Amino acid sequence: MKVGFVNIFGKPNAGKSTLLNALVGEKLAIVSPKVQTTRHRIKGFLNTEEYQIIFSDTPGIIEPKYKLHEKMMQSVKSGLEDADLALLLVDVNDNLEEADAVFSALKLKVPAFVVVNKIDKAPAAKLENISTFFEGRKYCKKLIAVSALKQENIDGLLQNIIDALPEGEPFYDSEDLTDLPTRFFVGEMIREKIFEYFEDEIPYHTAVMVTEFKEKTGLIKITAEIIVHRETQKAIIIGEKGKMIKQIGMTARREIEKFLDNKVFLELFVKVRPKWRDNELHLKEYGY
Repeated sequence: MKVGFVNIFGKPNAGKSTLLNALVGEKLAIVSPKVQTTRHRIKGFLNTEEYQIIFSDTPGIIEPKYKLHEKMMQSVKSGLEDADLALLLVDVNDNLEEADAVFSALKLKVPAFVVVNKIDKAPAAKLENISTFFEGRKYCKKLIAVSALKQENIDGLLQNIIDALPEGEPFYDSEDLTDLPTRFFVGEMIREKIFEYFEDEIPYHTAVMVTEFKEKTGLIKITAEIIVHRETQKAIIIGEKGKMIKQIGMTARREIEKFLDNKVFLELFVKVRPKWRDNELHLKEYGY
């Protein structure tokens, strides 16, 4: 059977998480129009009798400004080390020279497909220009255009991936969808709501830690802490008379119930940890 690691790289907001979700057919990675939403390397497995593909969504490639950013770029580095095939994702409206600089700097040692995303937002002439630009690049084995959001040409991309992978023995059980714990995805779903409801720096100054996950008869009790930098941020997240924290809890609970296929009791607390993004101990505690 065909088996391999297929890792997705690109600038922030190219649509890497949406592509991962489209390829595995499940919502594993949280999605937001804001940049730098993905902070971890998230693996999703696609299993059939003919193949096992281990896809990885990696954080958007940036110049690190905090220890948190350094951890994020370490996730990118680990993705480079075990890839059998790289998907270099570029937004159809991106600056091509910048994308080329990012892809060239990866110094790939494995074959790569340049995947042009959001083709539903571009005329044919533009796609032709992009194709001409990348086809001469050393790292580009093949160029494939898709719309991850609209699921356009995802099957075509998948078939090309399968054809490019080596034969081998599966690394994971065929029933597994990911190697990350359920708690991780619960925390990410809560964090997604913070990206959804708040502007400016709040989402980037926030971490979520699940402190309790207890399965009882017919109910899962989850307690999570939302970590912020400052007291003012805590006040904004709680909102007037607790309005915002209730909204986050209610909408996150619905998503978590859908994901776990179970009734959930969700309790949220907000804690202030000044400069947590540059504190090695805090980063470790929050799973980075």
